[in-house]
Amino acid sequence: MAKVTELSKYAAKKTAKSAKSSARAGARSAPKSAARPAGPRNGASAAAKDIDHFIKTPGLDTRREKEIGQHIGYRYDVNLVPDYSRLTPFLKRYMEVMGWSDLNWLEDVHLGYEEGKAAVFDRNVNGWVTVPEGVKLPDNQQDRDMLARELLIKFQMSPKHPLVELNNAYRKF
Repeated sequence: MAKVTELSKYAAKKTAKSAKSSARAGARSAPKSAARPAGPRNGASAAAKDIDHFIKTPGLDTRREKEIGQHIGYRYDVNLVPDYSRLTPFLKRYMEVMGWSDLNWLEDVHLGYEEGKAAVFDRNVNGWVTVPEGVKLPDNQQDRDMLARELLIKFQMSPKHPLVELNNAYRKF
């Protein structure tokens, strides 16, 4: 939660600073009618500005997302941090043991689907790790992403991870 507070303070300072500089620039520049209209950039919808958009809705906004039945994750704002109130008990304990205050190295891990099965992508092995059959998936995407982060960490720590075999085969010492 500390990171969210720090980001909020940073955003407030940045907004105040940009408001001052734009007020100064506005006094020196052309009339306001020549200014760029306010509103979302790059044709983004007003709904995309709602910070809870992906919690309140399925998040399938484009035709392609509806077609594949999955949100395209690279469209996320990279400055948004996960909601730490949704951390799983395993992730809370993991952060305590590691002495970390955030999970920023896992911020781009999302639950996806491979061949119709829920899965998370492991970059270390360049492949999908499917979610076990008995796991009940949460209703919203943020909770699914937290579950994906937990499963990825557990798989990477597992003796069944392919890098364990490589380590045993090619370790020098």
